[in-house]
Amino acid sequence: MADERTYPQRPFLAVSAAIFRNGKVLVVRRAREPALNLYTLPGGVVEAGETLIDAVIREVREETSLLIEPLGLAGHREVIARDSQGKVERHFVILCFAARWLGGEPVLSDELDDSRWLDPPELGSYRTTDGLADIVTAAATLLTTR
Repeated sequence: MADERTYPQRPFLAVSAAIFRNGKVLVVRRAREPALNLYTLPGGVVEAGETLIDAVIREVREETSLLIEPLGLAGHREVIARDSQGKVERHFVILCFAARWLGGEPVLSDELDDSRWLDPPELGSYRTTDGLADIVTAAATLLTTR
């Protein structure tokens, strides 16, 4: 079933979090398109009237049940998916935050089917969304300065 995010009239603003615990970063595997079977960071779309910080805390809690402390913006990604005719099927601008784990263990929503705490160099062994390793590196650097 199509939703307003499919064949959008405008890009959607989303947030994600590179969550670190004891030097490891949490990655989750998407159980649905458009990133089916790819490891990425937990996150989702910002709701109207919601701050970016509130959105990333809410999205992480909804997807993983974790409590986090966002510390700063680590970077961004732009995802533009086109159909076979070249029409924009999805367009997301994702602001990626560096965050510290505060509590809880991952309990996955139905959007996810796996989670792992990884040493950042291990990301190369997994199928991930584009640019994930770069964002994790930027987030790790940000965390060392805070």
